[in-house]
Amino acid sequence: MKKNKFALQILGFGLVITSFIACSNDFSTIESDVVNSNNATSFRIESNPEDIITYTKPVGPVQSNEFGLNLSTLGIYDDVYGRTTAGFVTQLAPSTINPVFGDNVTIDSVVVTIPFFSTASEFDEDGNIIYDVDSILPKSDDYKSLKLRIFENKYFIRDFNPDGDFNESQDYYSNKTASTSEDITNLEGEELTFIDYDDETGLIATPISNIIDINNNGYQLKDVNNLDDDGNKTLLESQSPGIRIQLDPTFWQNKIIDKEGDAVLSSQNNFAEYFRGLYFKAEPNDDDDGSFLLLNTGNTNANITIYYKNTTEVDEVESTTTGTYALNFGPNKVNFFDNEFTLPIDEGNSETGDSKIYLKGGEGSVAAIKLFDGFYDEDAGITNFEHFRSQFVNLVDGEFESSRRLVNEANLVFYVDQNSMQDNEPNRLFLYDIDNNLPLVDYYLDGTNNSLPSFSIINHLGPLERVDEDDPTSTGVKYKFKITEHINNLLIRDSTNIELGLAVSLNVNIEETSTQRKVQTNTDIDFKVPASSTVSPRGVILHGNNTNDQSKKVYLEIYYTEPN
Repeated sequence: MKKNKFALQILGFGLVITSFIACSNDFSTIESDVVNSNNATSFRIESNPEDIITYTKPVGPVQSNEFGLNLSTLGIYDDVYGRTTAGFVTQLAPSTINPVFGDNVTIDSVVVTIPFFSTASEFDEDGNIIYDVDSILPKSDDYKSLKLRIFENKYFIRDFNPDGDFNESQDYYSNKTASTSEDITNLEGEELTFIDYDDETGLIATPISNIIDINNNGYQLKDVNNLDDDGNKTLLESQSPGIRIQLDPTFWQNKIIDKEGDAVLSSQNNFAEYFRGLYFKAEPNDDDDGSFLLLNTGNTNANITIYYKNTTEVDEVESTTTGTYALNFGPNKVNFFDNEFTLPIDEGNSETGDSKIYLKGGEGSVAAIKLFDGFYDEDAGITNFEHFRSQFVNLVDGEFESSRRLVNEANLVFYVDQNSMQDNEPNRLFLYDIDNNLPLVDYYLDGTNNSLPSFSIINHLGPLERVDEDDPTSTGVKYKFKITEHINNLLIRDSTNIELGLAVSLNVNIEETSTQRKVQTNTDIDFKVPASSTVSPRGVILHGNNTNDQSKKVYLEIYYTEPN
């Protein structure tokens, strides 16, 4: 963390130096509070708080089909809003169609594997890999255990909407519905039993508890039938952290192995109708607590693997062969959220704005933002936006003719309501065009995009600034969003002064390619929210434009230069 921060500081300093060199021939960059018409001078202005309206927009059930996000949510999350419990249902896809298992087949073991999102960071003294895990909330040195139950799903997950247009995909929602008139039912078919194996005999031990330990340790898979010179089981492979559970093989013997040669194993369509998948249900542990997990169900190692053996006898000589059969997760997966809110989220005031802005992922809430709202001179019919624009550009017949001031940087700043929060604010928020369901132009121009969401788009979508920047769990202070090009588009290119949206983000990277998700309503209103917010349980409370704390009001700051 410190190395990344130091690198970003160096990069930022280098860019500042470069900008001073580039501008030295044209402008004087001395900051001043007074305009000097003989020199080009850099200034900072803050918008009139009355020019900005911010208000809360509650979000109903959200479209929660997996849709290429390659993640599923599972677990318990508690915050200032209350408790969110997440689970998911997934179809299964056979790795092989028309499998041939052979005669006298018995199952050795059945293993469920679902990796976390993690990266290998270093090795410990014993040569074991140490992982950095981005999948467990809240972050901690000692993660909370979780009760997990797995059921055979009896609900058929359709690809297409039978009541929609031709080839229209079926939408599924976070409240276990396919529409306002169709519930998702029969998720809890036969429950699967968790078991363990005796290390000495290899035989099935008694069923074990459904409480699973959550940690960032990887797994070492060893061959019980192949020992080294010291009598130790040999290492087959190392796997990254995640969920790894052994299931009672009886269910799978009847469901899969005994169906060899049957039409149900002859195609994906037949299989999807025959075996409709699994439902993963989270419950609190014995302490009425738990972790919230982001599972990498798109990973190649995410599957149900059946390990079996085939014993044959030829000329009174018995031989045994082994094999595996994998059932991968997908193609359809649906996330579910059950909210038990102790802090209700009410509709905000779109005319005057709110004192507090409530943001909550999933079936929670987003915020709407109106910049330059209202009139500067109502009698003359001059809006605040028109007045603002007249300070920066010269217009001819309402069209841009030349610049009076050059915008160097524009930032929209929100403060965390520290009196309401419990020090578990989301690190990232997503600012977007709520009218057109798109990122702002600054998103696409941010050169800090990379594969690590925590360090992506950090110029435009500034991460949460905390009291102690070296402690990711310390109290949050504010979020700063750089919208320089958005403001320049309004001034120079006569872009529409659209309403902005603000939402919790689990991964800011996916917004560039992911279509925003629908919100289920009882009206014909087409309302959508960012994809990364639909799978996040996190929430935060911000000061709005009507907060009683004048020093914490949302504001727009603009640094500009006046040419000679």
